[in-house]
Amino acid sequence: MSTQGPGDHNYNQANSQVDDEALAKKKAIDDWLPITSSRNAKWWYSAFHNVTAMVGAGVLSLPYAMANLGWGPGVVILVLSWVITLYTLWQMVEMHEMVPGRRFDRYHELGQYAFGEKLGLYIVVPQQIIVEVGVCIVYMVTGGKSLKKFHDTVCSSCKDIKLTYFIMIFASCHFVLSHLPNFNSISGVSLAAAVMSLSYSTVGWAASVHRGVQPNVDYGYKAKSTGGAVLNFFTALGDVAFAYAGHNVVLEIQATIPSTPEKPSKGPMWKGVIVAYIVVALCYFPVALIGYWVFGNSVEDNILISLEKPAWVIAMANMFVVVHVIGSYQIYAMPVFDMLETLMVKKLNFKPSTSLRFIVRNLYVAFTMFTGITFPFFGGLLGFFGGFAFAPTTYFLPCIMWLAIYKPKRFSLSWWSNWICIVLGMVLMILSPIGGLRTIIISAKNYRFYS
Repeated sequence: MSTQGPGDHNYNQANSQVDDEALAKKKAIDDWLPITSSRNAKWWYSAFHNVTAMVGAGVLSLPYAMANLGWGPGVVILVLSWVITLYTLWQMVEMHEMVPGRRFDRYHELGQYAFGEKLGLYIVVPQQIIVEVGVCIVYMVTGGKSLKKFHDTVCSSCKDIKLTYFIMIFASCHFVLSHLPNFNSISGVSLAAAVMSLSYSTVGWAASVHRGVQPNVDYGYKAKSTGGAVLNFFTALGDVAFAYAGHNVVLEIQATIPSTPEKPSKGPMWKGVIVAYIVVALCYFPVALIGYWVFGNSVEDNILISLEKPAWVIAMANMFVVVHVIGSYQIYAMPVFDMLETLMVKKLNFKPSTSLRFIVRNLYVAFTMFTGITFPFFGGLLGFFGGFAFAPTTYFLPCIMWLAIYKPKRFSLSWWSNWICIVLGMVLMILSPIGGLRTIIISAKNYRFYS
């Protein structure tokens, strides 16, 4: 029979006290970090957060993508992307709480569970950062361009103002909004953005119908050479991939929904995703198909630029875009803020504070603004980022994690579905950056910095 002396009792008591202090410190940090600080979201929060994340500036480039893909391949790729990304989004929602008593609140946490602590980080974090920072940069450019288009439409006789200044004006609101602490605190901004996305998409296709099919419309490929047509095709694949980009923040959105063993978060989250995907279909398909039908291969890489009249409608649509990308920027910036703030307080042992948050977030907004001002190649950026980063995190990384964790029976329906998505996603990842990089190079030939 073992005996326990007073020394052992004191030692156990001290250990217990240390554990309690560590747990209290961890809880305090989790309550401060943006992703885990608030878990009282409703299912409709999921709906409009997902719409805001998904239906971004990419919808405006879909008619241009159709012009480079052609009718047959274009329709197939649009529909296939909608189906594949809905399937992979369902997988993400299911995997959020696959381990009883544990929630994977961040994309990289799920990656670490699937691939191991270190390898999971190396695989997921770089891709997620490229996607989220890339979207924020592209939205800086989009917001600036839409503000400039609004100004030029409303006041055509006014003095021309550089795009640089409009990007700065757009960035100025983010120096304020970025200090909202977490996802639930930006729900109002996100709701406004979701409504705006449906509004400007409707304006895009309705104004196109009003214009009617243009004289001498041409549905052939835009490029004159075969090589040019092939590379434009690759760029268009990236544009489509960029349009379906909500997966990078889906676990973070689901983390804000309360969960119990009886009522797991996947129920309300999936309901929100279904509503979001119906809205996505209502935005994407009419804009892509009607825009291409009306303008053919002469359509611009932003459908609103092709629609010059009526001026008040175009001005209004551009302001809708501005409001929407304000919300989208915040949705994609929040996980980046979470990563940066986690690094500062957990790894570098900074004290969680308002001043730390103020410095980190302002520096991030300034970085995305400066990069957007320096490289405002809208179409090329969509193609490059769309293929290089969105294809893995949206089209096939969820499938690889599903295979690694659930290990479905070989040659079963689940096994085939995942492998088909992986192969198609790999093809997309390899081909589309080639076209996007070419577009950037062509744009850069005639571009002067900060003009």
